[in-house]
Amino acid sequence: MIVFGKNVAEEVINSKIKINSVFIAKNFSDRGILNFLEKNNIRTQIIDKNIMDKKYKGNHQGIVLDIEDYKYHKLDEVYSSNFVVILDHLEDPHNFGAIIRTCEAAGVDYIIIPKNRSVEVNSTVMKVSAGALNNMKIVEVSSLAAAIDKLKNNGFWVYGTDMDGDEYTKVEYDSKTALVIGNEGNGISKLVSDKCDFIISIPMTGKINSLNASVAAGITIYEVVRQRR
Repeated sequence: MIVFGKNVAEEVINSKIKINSVFIAKNFSDRGILNFLEKNNIRTQIIDKNIMDKKYKGNHQGIVLDIEDYKYHKLDEVYSSNFVVILDHLEDPHNFGAIIRTCEAAGVDYIIIPKNRSVEVNSTVMKVSAGALNNMKIVEVSSLAAAIDKLKNNGFWVYGTDMDGDEYTKVEYDSKTALVIGNEGNGISKLVSDKCDFIISIPMTGKINSLNASVAAGITIYEVVRQRR
């Protein structure tokens, strides 16, 4: 996986992620990062900044890293936990990264995503998560519906977020909880919705009828946390 930028480089350095190689612009001068690369004998190639600008779109800040792909966790690890978030075919890596940050801050145990037709952990997700990815366990499954069945068999109650549901503050989250956040455009799929034990909604009094997925996730996640204090 290709990632770039000083903050991401520092995140990688402070983690156990394997670095395959690093590309550095001629004027790169972050002594801390350079010392780490030299001390750990990591293969480094210096290239012209103009070439880097053309090859890597975005604010690379003079450093690009080729690192190992994210290692997803297994679903059976989740069964003994108490609070998980399920993302139903989320597509925007910025939303995903923001949700990872919220989940890590709120103490969510795992995030579950589908393998197909969904954003995966990539360089943008890592950058937006701002370090939270290192401390968040993410599970990738072939079928969300099948995963939900297994969670329910292991004591979880599943709460889907949708416009037509019970107000999220008037529902109790006192058991093992799986909170489902829907796709940015279409919300929760019917197949997943049918698997949910409860459908919850956030009251809307403005002229728009929906919230950004990461905002909706933050609001509902912290209601679960609030009730458990």
